[in-house]
Amino acid sequence: MRAYARRHYGIDTWRLSDPKVIVEHISVAGSTSAVFGTFAPDVADPELHELPNVCSHFVVGSDGTIVQMVPVSIMCRHTVGLNYTAIGIEHVGVRDADVLSNPRQLRASLRLTSWLRCRFGIPVRNVIGHNESLSSPYHRERVAREVRGRARGRLGQAACCTGGEPRPGQPEGEDLLGVHGHGSLDSRAR
Repeated sequence: MRAYARRHYGIDTWRLSDPKVIVEHISVAGSTSAVFGTFAPDVADPELHELPNVCSHFVVGSDGTIVQMVPVSIMCRHTVGLNYTAIGIEHVGVRDADVLSNPRQLRASLRLTSWLRCRFGIPVRNVIGHNESLSSPYHRERVAREVRGRARGRLGQAACCTGGEPRPGQPEGEDLLGVHGHGSLDSRAR
């Protein structure tokens, strides 16, 4: 994590000290153990293809169980641009409604988020969904331009409509390209 923090944030530490942001995520997984199974392997992440793998500090299960995956004193890779100053909370589920319509999970999430806010003095305005990360005043990223450039290059080489047409029997809302990722309480894009 130290090398990642050096490259992305220009800081020489793997420690998370004085967090300023809490980022809420949807795991796009059906259980706490499935979330752990995604985060546990020491493999390059699917987005930037670098170590360490993605992780989050907490997972809130659909039954309201809260599991701490990583101490809050250690940086986790859950939100590009904010990992150096953010605590990540995953929520078991596939879409926002899975959490928002589940009273036990929602209560547990609010309890955890409130506790973290009070413990670290984080204002409500700095509790965000993953897709709000770019608008956070704490967002900073040293390699974003490089990553965007590579992505645009790949996009420019791709043929139009390749893989983008719905397949017969494809459920509405399923990713047309078959890309699987994570969501957020605000439709997160990891």
